Amino acid sequence: MTAGVPLTPAFVRGVLRLEPTARGVAPHRLPAWALAQAADPQLSMVEAQGAGVRIALRTAATSVTLTAHRTRVTYAGAPARPDGSIDLVVDGEVVRRTRTSGGTTTELDMVTGQPTVIPGDDLVATFDGLPTRVKDVEIWLPHNETLEIIEVTADAPVTESPLVGRRWLHHGSSISQGSNAARPTGTWPAVAARLGGVELQNLGFGGAALLDPFVARVMRDTPADLLSVALGINLVNSDLMRLRAFRAGLHGFLDTIRDGHPSTPLLVVTPLHCRIHEATPGPGAFDTEAIAEGRLAFMATGDPAEVPAGRLTLESIRTETARLVAERQAADPHLFLLDGLTLYGAADEAAHPLRDALHPDAETHRFIGERFAQHVFTHGPFTS
Repeated sequence: MTAGVPLTPAFVRGVLRLEPTARGVAPHRLPAWALAQAADPQLSMVEAQGAGVRIALRTAATSVTLTAHRTRVTYAGAPARPDGSIDLVVDGEVVRRTRTSGGTTTELDMVTGQPTVIPGDDLVATFDGLPTRVKDVEIWLPHNETLEIIEVTADAPVTESPLVGRRWLHHGSSISQGSNAARPTGTWPAVAARLGGVELQNLGFGGAALLDPFVARVMRDTPADLLSVALGINLVNSDLMRLRAFRAGLHGFLDTIRDGHPSTPLLVVTPLHCRIHEATPGPGAFDTEAIAEGRLAFMATGDPAEVPAGRLTLESIRTETARLVAERQAADPHLFLLDGLTLYGAADEAAHPLRDALHPDAETHRFIGERFAQHVFTHGPFTS
């Protein structure tokens, strides 16, 4: 007997929208109206990538199959990116992993910006040999690729899997999305969520954690028991605003979230250590010398002499965020601050350098997630 898994939000977790396509459904982590307001190809690309998105079901099936079509972006002249990972979790334990393949690849020329589209086949990922008992099964989609779900089938009936715990809604940058993590269950929010026993909804968007009002409204309107925002690095490397606008923007962002969640624990995380932007403003840029050597790396191009005039750095964002949160805490006892340097500081960079000068590697994602769980779920503001 073969049972089809309904492609609905009850079974596809971590999404805010399931878009019908010619093949099946495309998971999205933002609603269509938010993307229309952004009008930003970068955000449109990354919000459709499956960070925190998983297919969850309860079943006695011994075989589950996912058929999907992936879309990925690569960079001409840079080292080939590894294929994405699909992780199988059974009763809370990661038990299997398979690589993605085929699909549609867009290769970007980093000098001209011109794309080359390379078509490919659908992928079929079958997980056989599962225990015969009734169990909770999760198929975690790649955090850094887009998968259109064509179908999911099992060899026994399926029902909805219950939530694992409280609902944690988190917003951040590519670091929160999981850039350079090796697998979807290995991004630092996924690591922290598993250790904290919570149900993750990841609104980490590569290059797009920019204090956008529509993201605050999405967070306002999304059910959650725990809320967190990790803001700073994209504001610096995009050179989007000056200190005066940052103050008002962060106040407004938090005000909007509080309109829908007036007493939900809300954690503000200041930036992790990133040497190139600690005291040097953006904009960030590709390091052309590294690319010439076959490496993908980033650099800061701003002038530190302009910081007194309001150009943002990670140092100035940490200082202002701490001041602003302390100010608001007088009237908001459920607002909390976490210094990002406790998760990844200068000493950590010496031992675990950012290989592209911007993003943690797989091992670093793991210990950032473990530290977050220790500081926030075990002893901190999200203690149950």
